[in-house]
Amino acid sequence: LLTFRCYFAGLAPGRQQRRPSSTDYRVVMALAVRSLLEHAPRRGVPRLAGALARRFSTAGGACERRYVEMYDTTLRDGTQGEGVSLSLNDKLQIAERLDEMGFDFVEGGYPLSNEKDVAFFECVKSLNLRHARVCAFGMTRRRGIRAQDDPGMLALLRSEAPACTIVGKTWDFHVTEVLRVSLEENLDMIRESVDVLHREGRYMVYDAEHFFDGWKANAEHARDTIRAAAEGGARTIVLCDTNGGTTPEEIGTLTRAAIDAVSDFEGVTVGVHCHNDCDLAVANSLAAVEAGASQVQGTINGIGERCGNADLISVAANLGLKRAGAFEVLAQNRRHAGFEGLTELSRFVYETANLSLRPGQAFVGRSAFAHKGGMHAHAMQLASTSYEHIDPALVGNERRILVSELSGRSNIAALTKAAKITDPEVNKKVLEEVVQLENLGYQFEAAEASFELLVQKASGAFTPHFTRVKYNVDVETSGPCVHGGSDAVGQLNEATVKIRLPDGSVRHEVAEGDGPVGALDAALRKSLDDFYPTVQDLHLIDYKVRVVNGAQAGTGAVIRVIIESSDKRTGRIFSTIGVSTNIVEASWKALNDAVEYKLLHDQENANKARAERAAKDAVVSAAINASKQACNPSSVRASRAVHTGAQSPPFRL
Repeated sequence: LLTFRCYFAGLAPGRQQRRPSSTDYRVVMALAVRSLLEHAPRRGVPRLAGALARRFSTAGGACERRYVEMYDTTLRDGTQGEGVSLSLNDKLQIAERLDEMGFDFVEGGYPLSNEKDVAFFECVKSLNLRHARVCAFGMTRRRGIRAQDDPGMLALLRSEAPACTIVGKTWDFHVTEVLRVSLEENLDMIRESVDVLHREGRYMVYDAEHFFDGWKANAEHARDTIRAAAEGGARTIVLCDTNGGTTPEEIGTLTRAAIDAVSDFEGVTVGVHCHNDCDLAVANSLAAVEAGASQVQGTINGIGERCGNADLISVAANLGLKRAGAFEVLAQNRRHAGFEGLTELSRFVYETANLSLRPGQAFVGRSAFAHKGGMHAHAMQLASTSYEHIDPALVGNERRILVSELSGRSNIAALTKAAKITDPEVNKKVLEEVVQLENLGYQFEAAEASFELLVQKASGAFTPHFTRVKYNVDVETSGPCVHGGSDAVGQLNEATVKIRLPDGSVRHEVAEGDGPVGALDAALRKSLDDFYPTVQDLHLIDYKVRVVNGAQAGTGAVIRVIIESSDKRTGRIFSTIGVSTNIVEASWKALNDAVEYKLLHDQENANKARAERAAKDAVVSAAINASKQACNPSSVRASRAVHTGAQSPPFRL
């Protein structure tokens, strides 16, 4: 309180009467801690005060932001997830994206485990990574062998990675029952393994496996293990919640204990690596940072073994956007301003790993800023913060207003407004059309592209890029019905498509595919290719089929097909829908909408580019005309005539 009064006494008179801000409190805390350091030399108090001083340090009266390193292990720990596999080229592309986004460490793999990881460390040298440290992962030396002779240590050295991460045992149960060595030898294994790599100039990170479980079982040995790593030369001690069963409260308490345990080692910091078995990995990571951790390990989208890892997308967004400027992450981001590239990065990793996007993923999911209820949409038009915690654009995402049986006029008005349509009669017509189509089985909340086309048609602004004349699909099979094996054996899928183009010409093409829908898609693209070559940029991501009324109609039920597509040229992802009692016809409707939506936006982008070029040309033309007029002798004489006497300045080119 005394420090607080003294601080405000030094402010200008006008500022003394205002309400104290959070910055004021932080400055006061820093001053009080410095006073505590000077006047309370008791054991333990200076150490605590020093940590607080670093946390609330000031420069020129302004509070410093604490930098938190982002350590990505998607390329190793992420690939341990079920159904996750990355090729060598995939891993190199992801590494480049992570570097561009400002990630501090990229863990490339375990060079002793497989040839692909060995090749990665060889190929990554040719990449122009400008910020991220490439890390090689390994384990402590084996029992009964010198660290310098251990195959794992030698593989890490041969990788030539500038940083190495060594994982070691913290839990005494694992030491005695899994490794079957004494607690003393475990400490030697940790210390010597880190030391042999540190002496070769590697930046060393030590992963304390099962740290939190180990500390609760035997705090003394757990403390000794991380000190042994620091003695060997580890720069960062990472506390691993390997089983993913620790709560945020425990994480905070034990992180502070670990920081205290290595506080006498200059330059040694503490990080955290949380697994998501209790759905707390992100919360636990944030709790560790609040307790003083300066590095967070995890994966993009949280992929990984069992329930996954901490999602670094959410961790980075929470630290960078939610803590009132207390923390700084991804400072070397070169690809986007701020955090605008998080959505693009998330989806790039999903597509590269051939995984389905999680619509409800925080910050970057397609449903993260989607609003369905009419009351919500109405409130969003009045104030976007009423149902959104941040502006979606801050993370590169976008707001979506959904259309369904729960929709009111507010949803329709919001969507038509985005299409620059404000006529209330059009809104009424769209709402009536939506209600009618949903009664037939359509569901526009999952097919925003089809809805946009519906709005264009209702307003009379839509001109089709092609018209179907007819199509035919043949499926021929031979031989007995056998489950398993390749469906391609004895099967022929052929589609013929006949369409009319805007110039009146008719295209009639035939194509084959792996299935009837694939053949139909190939034939449609083939017929459009010469007239609309950009249609080849359209890529099918997902194909979903749902029976709408199967319980009542049996095999004659109405089928709903939703196709999710991406435009390789723009990165846009969108969905279209088709409904019919014929699955091929439903698929055609969804394919038709996908192509029309793609061509519609291509046309809009082309018109925008032409308008920008025309504006630039007009500026250049005006400048040229002005220059010509300035150089015209008659113009020069006229200019001189305006000025008379000695005040007329001479005109020179």
